[in-house]
Amino acid sequence: MIRKAIDRITLVKPDEQRATIAAFVTVFLLMACYFVLRPVRDAMASDWSDSEVSLLWNLQFILSTGLVALYGLAVSKLPLRLVAPAVYALYSLTFFAFYLAAPRVADPTLIEKAFYLWVTTFSLLNLSVFWSFMAQVFDREQGERLFAIIAAGASAGAILGPTIPTLFATSFGLDRLMLLASVGLLAVIPLVFYIDRVCPGGGASDRGRAGHSQLIGGRWWAGFADVIRDPTLRWIGCFLLLYVFIGSFVYFEQKNLLAAYTRPQRAAILGGIDWVVNTLTFVCAFVLTGRILRRFGMAATLALAPFAVAVALLALAVAPVVLVLLGLQVIRRVGNYAVTRPAREVLFTQVSAEQRFKAKSVIDVVVYRGGDAVSGTLFALLTDGLGIALAAVSFFGAAIAAGWGAVGIRIGRRFDDRQPQPPAQPSKAPQVST
Repeated sequence: MIRKAIDRITLVKPDEQRATIAAFVTVFLLMACYFVLRPVRDAMASDWSDSEVSLLWNLQFILSTGLVALYGLAVSKLPLRLVAPAVYALYSLTFFAFYLAAPRVADPTLIEKAFYLWVTTFSLLNLSVFWSFMAQVFDREQGERLFAIIAAGASAGAILGPTIPTLFATSFGLDRLMLLASVGLLAVIPLVFYIDRVCPGGGASDRGRAGHSQLIGGRWWAGFADVIRDPTLRWIGCFLLLYVFIGSFVYFEQKNLLAAYTRPQRAAILGGIDWVVNTLTFVCAFVLTGRILRRFGMAATLALAPFAVAVALLALAVAPVVLVLLGLQVIRRVGNYAVTRPAREVLFTQVSAEQRFKAKSVIDVVVYRGGDAVSGTLFALLTDGLGIALAAVSFFGAAIAAGWGAVGIRIGRRFDDRQPQPPAQPSKAPQVST
């Protein structure tokens, strides 16, 4: 009865429950580790000037690009089943090294800035690697049902993670939080091997379990080239870039509207947004997203959040008040975490293994960071440079959101038109008469 209830509510089949739960726990740990480290990183930044932080942001784009290139080289040299464990082991060891170095250096500023940059690379690459692995072991049909549920684990980690430094930063010390995150990442590695072993379908059927032990090979720069020349990957990159633009616009509008409040009031408002977003994400991920994707298709699913954001931005242009802004933030973040992000990850179940591991990281990290740099500059030009009011900027953002939705429809239609191929049946040996 319990299994039937789970199947009815979540669309998880009985033979998929172990792999789904393990994947949920894996992304939960990844996000919890990041949110343990993020306050440590941001606490360091408060001691630096705006010019120093701005320089670090520019260095971050260069570092992210180089790191993705090295990751592409590792993907070419390692068996698929070792790629994700190798990445998480590397981050675990480096955070442990920061833990050892931080209290032992006379002038820790250089170490702290290196830590700031390294945590920022971890924030995007760790999830990109995780979802590449998910798209490898689960097939398209499973992804449409399960990815939203698995993604809810990220929201759970985002809830628990910040509570640890909030409650224990003073007693533990910042360096021990680095150690805690290092240990948490080590716990991820056996979970990755377990998922690969127990996952039904996906890697066991249409891709072949033996493929996980083989090398992808190819050039380290193949991911960069594929994003430029492959139409599907190019449109996915454009879709993510427009999402980043919207996120930056909303962030700056939020910053400006909350300027009239005290810091405690801002913290209370933003904390309330986080609570509402994570609660709604859980509900949508477990109950709604898989059903929306299976019933209405990829095109409608990818366009749902963008067009809702466009409407909310138009409302903000008409009534630029905090209450409308809060509604906009909830719509944007819940739409992304519960609907858009899981649906976007399903797209990568239909590309080659090389594109899944190499090109995906280029989109998730390099395109994302490039979008941050461009959109932040664009918003500053519109407001500080040209003196455009908030209402006019909101109209501009609504146009970008509409374009974001149009790109989602284009990508979704191409995906919906590509029906998954049934697994090849083994040919029977010819009968030989004697």
